[in-house]
Amino acid sequence: MGDQITINKQLFNDRLSSLISAWKADKRSGDHVFNGAGSILVLMGKADESNGYQKFNSLHFWLFGYEFPATLFLLTTERMYVITTSKKAKHLEPLKNGKIPLELLVRGKDPEGNKQLFEKIIETMKTSGKKYGSLAAEKAAGPFIEEWKTAFESPSKELENVDVATAISLAALSAKDESELRSMRNASKACIAILSKYFVDQMSEVLDQERKVKHTELAEKIDTKIDDKAFFKSSSSPKFSSEFDPTFLDWAYGPVVQSGGKYDLKLNAQPDENNLHAGVIIAGLGLRYNSYCSILARTFMVDPNKHQESTYKLLSNVHNTVIKEIREGVMVKDIYNKAVGLVKAKRPELERHFLRNVGAGIGIEIKDSTLVLNSKNSRVLKDGVTVAITTGFTDVKNPDPQDKSSSTYSMFLADTVRVQGQEAVVFTGDATRDLESVSFYFKEDEDEPPVKSKEKKDPRVGAVATKNITKTKLRAERSTQVDDGAEVRRRDHQKELATKKQEEGLVRYAEAGGSTNGAQAKQFKRFESYKRDNQFPSRVKDLKVIVDTKNSTVILPIMGRPVPFHINTIKNASKSDEGNTSYLRINFLSPGQGVGKKDDHPFEDISAHFVRSLTFKSDDGDHMENVSTQITELRRNALKREQEKKEMEDVVEQDKLSEIRNRRPQRLGDLYVRPALDGKRVPGEIEIHANGLRYQSPIRTDQRIDILFSNVKHLFFQPCAHELIVIIHVHLKNPIMIGKKKAKDVQFYREATDIQFDETGNRKRKYRGGDEEEFEAEQQERRRRAELDREFKNFAEKISEAGRNDGVDVDIPFRELSFNGVPFRAGVLCQPTTDCLVQLTEPPFMVITLEEVEIAHLERVQFGLKNFDMVLVFKDFHRPPFHINTVPVENLEAVKEWLDSVNVLCSEGPLNLNWTQIMKTVTADTHAFFADGGWAFLAAESDDEDDEEEEEESDFQVSESELDGLEESSQESEFDDDASADGSEEASVEDDDDESAGDDDD
Repeated sequence: MGDQITINKQLFNDRLSSLISAWKADKRSGDHVFNGAGSILVLMGKADESNGYQKFNSLHFWLFGYEFPATLFLLTTERMYVITTSKKAKHLEPLKNGKIPLELLVRGKDPEGNKQLFEKIIETMKTSGKKYGSLAAEKAAGPFIEEWKTAFESPSKELENVDVATAISLAALSAKDESELRSMRNASKACIAILSKYFVDQMSEVLDQERKVKHTELAEKIDTKIDDKAFFKSSSSPKFSSEFDPTFLDWAYGPVVQSGGKYDLKLNAQPDENNLHAGVIIAGLGLRYNSYCSILARTFMVDPNKHQESTYKLLSNVHNTVIKEIREGVMVKDIYNKAVGLVKAKRPELERHFLRNVGAGIGIEIKDSTLVLNSKNSRVLKDGVTVAITTGFTDVKNPDPQDKSSSTYSMFLADTVRVQGQEAVVFTGDATRDLESVSFYFKEDEDEPPVKSKEKKDPRVGAVATKNITKTKLRAERSTQVDDGAEVRRRDHQKELATKKQEEGLVRYAEAGGSTNGAQAKQFKRFESYKRDNQFPSRVKDLKVIVDTKNSTVILPIMGRPVPFHINTIKNASKSDEGNTSYLRINFLSPGQGVGKKDDHPFEDISAHFVRSLTFKSDDGDHMENVSTQITELRRNALKREQEKKEMEDVVEQDKLSEIRNRRPQRLGDLYVRPALDGKRVPGEIEIHANGLRYQSPIRTDQRIDILFSNVKHLFFQPCAHELIVIIHVHLKNPIMIGKKKAKDVQFYREATDIQFDETGNRKRKYRGGDEEEFEAEQQERRRRAELDREFKNFAEKISEAGRNDGVDVDIPFRELSFNGVPFRAGVLCQPTTDCLVQLTEPPFMVITLEEVEIAHLERVQFGLKNFDMVLVFKDFHRPPFHINTVPVENLEAVKEWLDSVNVLCSEGPLNLNWTQIMKTVTADTHAFFADGGWAFLAAESDDEDDEEEEEESDFQVSESELDGLEESSQESEFDDDASADGSEEASVEDDDDESAGDDDD
């Protein structure tokens, strides 16, 4: 150990105190965890890296950040004793005088002196109680341990040894603090970089070139990659924090590469000398950062058959189910039993091939033996616990083997997750594991059996055209019609998406209880007007109807006593006159009287008796009129406050912006903002600070907009090509307040046009005609727009770079994929981006995250209509579907192709559907909805149309003579060529002059 070792004293004291506190709390509650131990003995022998990290190593690292070989710890509830050498004691000396006293006993070369130290430890153990705890299952070795065994051999008979491994795991090692979790995140990112970015490229290159490379050679290449600092800083690697240092990385597991039918799914597996086989390939690795581990394993398949694909889909389904079940308060064995139950339900024959556990605790130890996720462990998960999820099938027989080495195969997936109150955080989730990402196809296309194609009919026969809807109106554009092969591929892909969506829905809502499926049921609200009688207004003694505006209460005289009613219990009030007498009727809210959604109020006990109305008679008509007006106004204000409160529910209070003080922040000036700030519209500037953005108005220093990177969901840059403005647009996760308005989209823009008119007719214009000057102005305008785009794009990239730790990445709309539509009230240009569908030019803005879309349905797709509508249904079924209306039918195929390319399930139908009623059916019982086929009813409409088209296709063939007669009659027809061009998809005209004339007509 070098002199440079420094131990964090504060962290040592805090962790030791928390361990002792948990021990004392267990003693008070019955000694169920520490098994009644009065002292805890931890022995660390000779350092042995071959055995990996055990509990005593982990406890050393947890307390000190280092391990101290040949050292003895004895813990009591009041003090900690350490026997070690003088050199190690120097590093422990600063830890004295903490919350828990630390006594250092320095051993030397004198056996007699060392024996006295051991006797002091043994005496302390005896005085602390008859039981002492130890890590019984883990054996330390070395001369120091043998010396202790000799001294403790006789006294050990007087004491009872109990195992405290589970107690140490529960009280110290399982739940991680923020610094420990940060180290595990860094280890996870390094695992993702090496496996997903490096190994996959190496494996693909070997298989593509058909080179013979041994598993050990490939593993050695991966092994040396952690020393490549440039690799972790490259753009292809995941975004690491600025504090990440690759020198803190070390191997905890593997790397292991296995293929060719021989697999070992244990964490201590080693790669063999066999060559990489183009079949099922398992790659796994585990890295340690600052002593904390993370593991990651994936299964890759080369030219898989249907059986292998089916098995992998099930494994991926089981893996996702286990991760979803990982949350605080869940018993470990229930997670494993659910996984096994899913395997039994889907593929019972694979149960005997399933692993005997689905993971274990992970941290300093790569596998916590006290937290194994199997069918016998009754431990309950807590927030902050980290778990390595490992699922797999071993030695599955392949019914259709591709070669001799593919007769059996195994599959394995591993991820590192953190337990939370609701949904677990998957540290290694960026390493994709869906079937498309792990499947590789190297076989040549000619190996596939040829598909017989139907003989094409004569395209000149317009009366028997197979399709009636054409994408374009002009014959010159007919070459851009749909490729039949692409249409077939798209339909096959959509069927796969539909199947996947159906399976996910059944799993996701497998045990949905009740009818809300995650929706919050209405809660009964209690309203309190007064806590004590002396808070009543003094006027109540007059026994009149009194409106107490301050406390939102109406006080009514009932049987000689003033009775208060909160305004939220009153429905309305009305006043009527009969002669000289005035009547005031007050109606109250009660069950069963509401006919609409607004009147559906929850009540604590709907079986109780309710007063529906009260009527008061008075000769003072003016007082009754005044009371009725006050009650109406009070009720209106209460509803207004309730509505404002509901609107502001999702508005978050952002953390404070960390301003850059030591240097000038990066700025972009002369910008306008939408939504606009109060006051005069003037351009301001935007600044990039440590944790967010700030837009500052030049007029008033208090007029500013702060946006934190942690609240940025999407960042867009839209160039000024074909637009009047250039835009940087920020779409937020949670709305913020700008002035008095709630905003979820903040846009910074600059006008790209500089309109100038020269109406004077100067000398240049007089003699040159103005052509050169206009050309020069156009060139200057083009250069200015290009400079604007470059300036805004560079600044957007700087924002992305500053917010990389919070996942901020700049996205640019694809104008070539755009289409016109009406998402709100006006027609706009909708543009896809990598992750979204946006409209950023005119407010209200539209930003739809494609990841949140469940299905897209195209309505009014039928012959004769020039437009269709698009409906986007979100995965959150309680969120209303989004409608984009009046999309030109010319964009139909392009829209379908784009939706298919981003893996969005798409269907179409001829009519507009009642989506309000459909979503009510879905949310009423989501499990029953998916059990009845889910979204298949939407696809059925388009399938029925296709079937009708095929049925209508005639087998009638026109002879040559009849064809000539048709051509002659068409030439004599009073209709022009456009009619036939619109009636048939591939109409041909022999007369070139007629064709050109037809084009001119078009």
